Amino acid sequence: MKAREAILTVLDFESTGAVRGHGEEPWQVGMVEVRAGRVTGHCHESYLHVSADRPFNPYVPGRHAEIRHVLAAAPPPADLWPVWRPWLEGRPLAAHNIGTERKFLQRAAPMHEFGPWIDTLQLARHVRPDLEGHALGDVCEALGLVPRTRRLCPGREWHDALFDAFASALVLEHCLALPGWEDVSVEALAQGLR
Repeated sequence: MKAREAILTVLDFESTGAVRGHGEEPWQVGMVEVRAGRVTGHCHESYLHVSADRPFNPYVPGRHAEIRHVLAAAPPPADLWPVWRPWLEGRPLAAHNIGTERKFLQRAAPMHEFGPWIDTLQLARHVRPDLEGHALGDVCEALGLVPRTRRLCPGREWHDALFDAFASALVLEHCLALPGWEDVSVEALAQGLR
């Protein structure tokens, strides 16, 4: 299937980070729709349960410290499956450096197969090999996508799952709009355009 004809979900998880005696847990997810090669603005976000006494890695960015009471009352990922299902089943999925998103999604719904997965980090490296770094913020800055990300997700910043999902979705949109990408398939994107 041509990527420009697909409906994709771009997602981002924010996590607690690993702390001795505690594995990494997600505390927020953002999902953004890309349809026919364009970011639609259709989105979803969820805060996820994190026990009030669970420590966060002190080096993990994000506003989790301000909303610990919200996270303590939030549902666990398994309870959100009915809401997440239409976003995730039967759709190609994308994220910037897909390892974290894959891991948390597989934990939340271990009996489900997801993907194909498109890594916007790999796409950014392909499109802009000249950049010193390919962190999401650096890529968006280089491509001039930061102002639009802020318009689509007002009041948010980097390391907010919804903001980062919009930023990743805009990287994907940028790539799909490039000359010569009209017929690129989802499978080719999932393989890193090899």
